[in-house]
Amino acid sequence: MTLNELASRSGEWLRGVGPESDIVISTRIRLARNLADFPFIRCCKTADRAAIEQTMRQRVLTRDAFKHLTYLDVVELSSVDRQFLVERQLISRELAEAEGARGVAIDPKERFSIMVSEEDHFRVQVMHSGLALQETWAQVDCIDDEIEAAVSYAFHEQLGYLTACPTNVGTGMRVSVMLHLPALVMTRQIDKVFRSLQKISLAVRGLYGEGSQATGDFYQISNQITLGRTEQELIEQVGEVVPAIIDYERRAREFLLKESPNDLHDRVSRAHGILSTAQTISSEETMHLLSSVRMGVNLGLLDIDIAMLNKLFIHTQPAHLQKISGGELDTADRNIERATYLQSHLRSEPSDGENN
Repeated sequence: MTLNELASRSGEWLRGVGPESDIVISTRIRLARNLADFPFIRCCKTADRAAIEQTMRQRVLTRDAFKHLTYLDVVELSSVDRQFLVERQLISRELAEAEGARGVAIDPKERFSIMVSEEDHFRVQVMHSGLALQETWAQVDCIDDEIEAAVSYAFHEQLGYLTACPTNVGTGMRVSVMLHLPALVMTRQIDKVFRSLQKISLAVRGLYGEGSQATGDFYQISNQITLGRTEQELIEQVGEVVPAIIDYERRAREFLLKESPNDLHDRVSRAHGILSTAQTISSEETMHLLSSVRMGVNLGLLDIDIAMLNKLFIHTQPAHLQKISGGELDTADRNIERATYLQSHLRSEPSDGENN
């Protein structure tokens, strides 16, 4: 598997299927782990980082369970390729921007990846389409067991798994659900929801996780603290809150349909029209307009394949456009290429749900 092959398709987490997939884009569970025989990454010397990567490649990734993975040496990747993997949600910005030996092992269907030498010695993340907390946990737990059979973890009987960041000590687990919440944004209820989440120690982040801004009305809801909680308790915490947020979003959509149907239809139709005809368009405007179109599809106002629409959110990002076009593009050329790409996908789709 090459990055060019990845660029030509979408991962399973973007399929647009699974429970509550009209609002829940994906479920992700990430485990942070460190090897017992090495210092934390922040204290590592160059030789330590190289030894950590070598240990993971030779003792872990050679196991039968991982032989189908593609391993990429992040140091050898271009800046565009690194950004491409970030946009793809396969690596973090921290791994892309770090220094020293580091890499990532990727499942061909993008169901999971193993990041080597990020903030911790390695991090495992599993992603599923829709709201699939238990299924995602079952898979990441199996991967964790497979790795632990090959190496010794930094573990304390009272504290649990030891991690570089104190908030991850314990289970080392971050449970995240990515939600599309345009109606809550439109009805100005989103800040109220976020304040409620903060009171129960749940974090709200943008499309690309920690430190990223919300774009396209996408928000990741995740636990902030792992110490003193079991894995099932963390899953249950997120699992109890997300259905309530889904319900709020659906009520907000119903309110918009009932109270201002003409304005809503106009917003959705205009968004689709601009995306289908623009000759040049920025990434920010594209995300904003695609958000309205996606909501329109789920409300029956437009008839467009949701998996294709989900793909457009990712494939119109800067690095993806450059991979697809086969060369580096400046901002102006990317805006033109983005418009052409959108036209090629949206003009061939039926646009009015009432006529189908």
